[in-house]
Amino acid sequence: MDTVAELTIVRHGQSVANVAFAEAHARGVATHGLTGRDADVPLSPLGRRQATRLGRWLAAQPADRHPDHVVCSPYRRARQTWARVADTAAALGVTPAPVDLDGRLVDRLMGDLELLTPLMIAERFPAEAARLAADGLHAYRPPGGETFDDVAARVRAALADLHRRHAGRRVWVVAHDAVVVAARHVLEGLSFADLDAVLATTPVANTSLTRYASTHGRLDLVEFAAVPHAP
Repeated sequence: MDTVAELTIVRHGQSVANVAFAEAHARGVATHGLTGRDADVPLSPLGRRQATRLGRWLAAQPADRHPDHVVCSPYRRARQTWARVADTAAALGVTPAPVDLDGRLVDRLMGDLELLTPLMIAERFPAEAARLAADGLHAYRPPGGETFDDVAARVRAALADLHRRHAGRRVWVVAHDAVVVAARHVLEGLSFADLDAVLATTPVANTSLTRYASTHGRLDLVEFAAVPHAP
């Protein structure tokens, strides 16, 4: 089967929701002040700096490490990440790759629990908090939302289209940690329990790179959640 030559999945830079969730958890409070849709959450100031550093790193790489094509989640934080990477690299003389948006690469849909922290869920939806605890993170389906199997199904379809449209090319996907996890499940056949163990020691950091290279018609993992551009 034809495959892309190289697939690099980039998690977006730190978002204002990442900051708000962490602060609410640290304070032990069931509020964070966020409003609106998850899809519209922007990058934080640190997230913008992370994307700038990634753009500088990319510009310093040899031409055969630059993406031929980029596919991006339509969520604002992902689009902002790639835009800043591309603009930074362009200012340093690297022509940005063409980019498409793919709605199948969005973050896990949480339905009625969108933008709620665990403590907020426990206070507002105690029955759902109990069901989450019973089902486990990956099997749990929030009201109006997705299980990780649902995320994996749409990521699998998106990857199949990437292979068909961009066989033999280097492709970057700019998306979310849930997409990275789902891609490892799809491409490597790892169970979600196995992935939980991996993530316990190696979380998918903001602007980290998870890279696969094609070997005899299959993609093999080269690096996971790497941040070579970190200061």
